[in-house]
Amino acid sequence: MDLSKHAFFEGKFIRFEDAKINIAVHGFLYGTTVFSGMRAYWNEEKKGLFVFRPYDHFHRLLDSAKIMSMSIPYDEQGLINLTLELLRKDNWQQDVYLRPTIYKADMGIGVRLHNLRDEFSMFVTSFDKYLSNDSNAHLTFSSWRRIDDNSIPARGKISGAYANSALIKTDANRAGFDEAIVLDQDGQVSEGSAMNFFMVRDGVLVTPPATDNILEGITRRSVIELAREELGIQVVERSIDRTEVFIAEELFMTGTAAQIVAATKVDYRPIGDGVMGPITTKLRALFDDVVRAKHPKYQHWNVEVNGG
Repeated sequence: MDLSKHAFFEGKFIRFEDAKINIAVHGFLYGTTVFSGMRAYWNEEKKGLFVFRPYDHFHRLLDSAKIMSMSIPYDEQGLINLTLELLRKDNWQQDVYLRPTIYKADMGIGVRLHNLRDEFSMFVTSFDKYLSNDSNAHLTFSSWRRIDDNSIPARGKISGAYANSALIKTDANRAGFDEAIVLDQDGQVSEGSAMNFFMVRDGVLVTPPATDNILEGITRRSVIELAREELGIQVVERSIDRTEVFIAEELFMTGTAAQIVAATKVDYRPIGDGVMGPITTKLRALFDDVVRAKHPKYQHWNVEVNGG
């Protein structure tokens, strides 16, 4: 993994190794930090790097900031401009992952959100697969429940909330599984440790609604549109019972880092025929073309780093 040579840190571009915070910073001590994960994809034929849906990612980041009583002097377009400049500085010519972060930057002890200084930083790293076994993943139902909207809202990418995801993922991996399915407080399927959930039942693509304590995923939104518009598949957003998962025809999870992960077993039970199904296969191929700016209809989702 290659890290960027430069970072944007508290108002200016600096060398990555100089982008440091103090151990007494509020965001470090109390998890009062929000972030986004974004990808930029290299298109070898066009010899160009394309950032996937940056406006949507930054809009969600600023929404997360609102939840945490944060304010920064940038709107979505301003953040896009910073992103493009940062990527140009290091002349990336490969797939990369970007981590923009807003955090409470004052130092000191005291749990609160008000009367604290907010700062924005961002760095870049090379990135390939989030899950090595992304076409044949084996999942388990986690014993941990997903955080509730009235506790720490899952719709915001709040750093402190990811302790929940870490507990879920580590227990699943240590038990020999690739990933976990997490239930909400009512026992309905919510999402994975850090991925949205989809299943196919009777040819219909089903995913939990935003009100079942899920992250409102950008990849999730993209997949729903692609399934409906390009594959003609009916998509239903509704609550999902645990046992429905065992009788699904296909199952996959989505996320910016994960992209589209096909799951073929849940708690040792095969999903469908026990191999990646046809709908998942088509969506994975279509999504890869879209994020690399190879699909003319969806090029408005891609911003070329050195374009125009």
